[in-house]
Amino acid sequence: MAIVVVDGVDAEIRSNRGSKGRRGGSDLLRVQFTLDEDALISITSHFHKLFNIGLSEYGHPMAMIPTFVTGVPDGTETGTFLALDLGGTNLRVCQVELHGNKTFTLKQQKYRVTEALKTGEASVLFDYLADSVDAFLTASAEEDSDRSNAIDVDSNAIPLGLTFSFPVEQTAIDKAFCLQRINKDVVRLLQDAFDRKHLHVECVALVNDTVGAGLSRAYTTGGCVLGAIFGTGTNGAYLEQVANITKLGNNSAAAAGGVMMVNTEWGAFDNARVVLPTTPFDNKLDRESINPRYQAYEKFISGMYLGEITRNLLLALVDATPKPILFNGKATEGLNRHYGLDTEMLSLVESAWTGDAGVPRVEEEATLRDFSVPLAKERLAPSTLQRLEKVQKIVQEHLGYEPGEVSLRDAAIVRWAAALVVRRAARLSACGVATVAIQIGYATGLGKDARAAEPAVAKGKPYAIGIDGSLYQHYPEFEERMREALRILLGEEVEKRVEMGLAKDGSGVGAALCALQATKNKKL
Repeated sequence: MAIVVVDGVDAEIRSNRGSKGRRGGSDLLRVQFTLDEDALISITSHFHKLFNIGLSEYGHPMAMIPTFVTGVPDGTETGTFLALDLGGTNLRVCQVELHGNKTFTLKQQKYRVTEALKTGEASVLFDYLADSVDAFLTASAEEDSDRSNAIDVDSNAIPLGLTFSFPVEQTAIDKAFCLQRINKDVVRLLQDAFDRKHLHVECVALVNDTVGAGLSRAYTTGGCVLGAIFGTGTNGAYLEQVANITKLGNNSAAAAGGVMMVNTEWGAFDNARVVLPTTPFDNKLDRESINPRYQAYEKFISGMYLGEITRNLLLALVDATPKPILFNGKATEGLNRHYGLDTEMLSLVESAWTGDAGVPRVEEEATLRDFSVPLAKERLAPSTLQRLEKVQKIVQEHLGYEPGEVSLRDAAIVRWAAALVVRRAARLSACGVATVAIQIGYATGLGKDARAAEPAVAKGKPYAIGIDGSLYQHYPEFEERMREALRILLGEEVEKRVEMGLAKDGSGVGAALCALQATKNKKL
């Protein structure tokens, strides 16, 4: 057994005792990254436990934040609504016209937010936001002089939903206190800025982009109970019975009952690392991150981190002793660089592998996993050779290797490592989805004990999920790998009721739809 030290990580790779040891290296890594039924059930059970703790008490990492969004659209709504999406470096103003037939028209404009605005006086920032909305409306009116006729919400003011990508403590759909720099109600600050400039715009809602994803999907399909992000980051927001959100206490929303979207902040699931399948490669990533010991679940499954986990794994194979397993022991500047391998490269590798040529024979797969055997072209099926050669070129282009420095064996190992890391991510992603299914009543029990049930929040309807994010949208077979785990956790009957679909623009269209929900609430 060799102990391979890679930048301080002790990774056990059985690679130094001939061919048997080199095969053992791949087997050991496969075991570390594989989630069987028992592991999936253990993770999902712990997920469910933390859900209920977060619903009953404030101050937990998986915060289970009440959003005060008390319903979802069904696609019949009409009207024109604004959205203001304040992100890291850009501000986006959107105008969404709902046609009432599950379709909408989107008009938008981006504006730059300087560092001085983000770090200066709050009033200056919010005045700039108001100026941007004013400029957008002026330009919009010039393009379409009849645009104002489409705005009919029983008010002279146009309803606006705000997506504010900074930590807040929300106490109502239109009241949220920023927890960074300014401990003030951001909705009030924005409305005051509108009023100072005499704009007929009313900020009626503050929304999280994950909630927005659920609302966006609900409008275009007629219903949705879970909005989820599987992209650069991850999060989930689902429709919960208000009676289950016991930490609301005496809040008027608790007395009103019904349902409410809950923003889980599930990226912080299991920060204590009780059940997450941590490997040395995950530990290295976490230790070198900007937020060690935080956002644990996100670091296992999101696009920001999957490339780095894979890079750590590949470096361990490069540095295996006494004989390297990968790239003949050579690491390029790209492979050595922190975050030098991104998830886009993994996606390209897997796209090349799962292309038109089909899936290789079982015996070929066994050969590809045996690190001890050089891969000779004549031993491979033409389709397998073609795909490995594509992977070779991708590795050379993205990691800076010269032609001839990446063997067919190297290409096979990189493809295998990418699949290993991302399959684990997809299965872990399914644990969050399965937890919501159990929580809201689509299923009881897990694994062999799983049984289908009817949820109170959506009787007779499918388990509709609106998903945003590049992993779900672009990564090959990500949904199929999630569904594989859902069948294990919830059973085939429940998995067949799961309807996953793309929910575009939760921070823009979703925020406008949150403004719609807020205006509905005011009319009740």
